[in-house]
Amino acid sequence: MNPIYAFEVSTNAGQPQSLSEYQGKVMLIVNTASKCGFTPQYEGLERVYQQYKEQGLVVLGFPCNQFGQQEPGDAAAISEFCQLNFGVTFPLMAKVEVNGSGADPLFEYLKKAAPGMLGSKGIKWNFTKFLVDRDGKVVKRYAPTDKPESIAADIKALL
Repeated sequence: MNPIYAFEVSTNAGQPQSLSEYQGKVMLIVNTASKCGFTPQYEGLERVYQQYKEQGLVVLGFPCNQFGQQEPGDAAAISEFCQLNFGVTFPLMAKVEVNGSGADPLFEYLKKAAPGMLGSKGIKWNFTKFLVDRDGKVVKRYAPTDKPESIAADIKALL
């Protein structure tokens, strides 16, 4: 079994969720925020999710408040914001840290498997995206400026 499937995360409702439940699916894992200049990407993430979920795509949103304090809300506020403003139906997870000593182990793994520009490990901002294939291999890391629609071809190729 690929190491990514050994990770357990918490859902937005506080329930444990093993990534092994997504084995055999293509995952797009994103650190998100509700008050960011990139927040409208929720709409694109939902569109890509709707377009490809029947073929095996799951988008996993991980709210993060580490960049400019742009995700100050609690789990209920985050969920309500995403549903009311962007119609989000893809799974939202509990708020996490993606950098530093409190970084979630999943994001430590993702950063090591797919370093950023010039080999940097740190995540620079909200809406950094990691694409994981059906076998659990981290295929690519995308910058916050990469819109979900622009990576749809990469997603489709893995499906």
